[in-house]
Amino acid sequence: METDELYDLVVDAVRTAVKEEAGGQDVRISRRMLAGKVIFEDDEGRVVKETSADALFKKVTSVREKLRVMEQKLNNHKSLSTAEKAELQGYLTRCYGSLTTFNFLFREDAERFRGSGG
Repeated sequence: METDELYDLVVDAVRTAVKEEAGGQDVRISRRMLAGKVIFEDDEGRVVKETSADALFKKVTSVREKLRVMEQKLNNHKSLSTAEKAELQGYLTRCYGSLTTFNFLFREDAERFRGSGG
């Protein structure tokens, strides 16, 4: 096996391992939002910030991955009581619920956020 082939195999294996450890697979943005943009305007209609929908999507999915890691750490924490874990889990669930606003960005329904209702 050549060096380049070995390198590609190792890089692919590391990427896969990192994704699995983070608890996620490749999540894709909705087709209709691929070339979309997000515009924040002030109360007088002046553009304050403009960004691509893809950039927002990456930020939202990054927050989700960090919440998942926090959830795993919470569930495996040795010194928290069951009641404390349940209370903190409730906060995480409400965070997911708050993020349902961004579900229109996701291509697959299964990848969307669910709060306490789902």
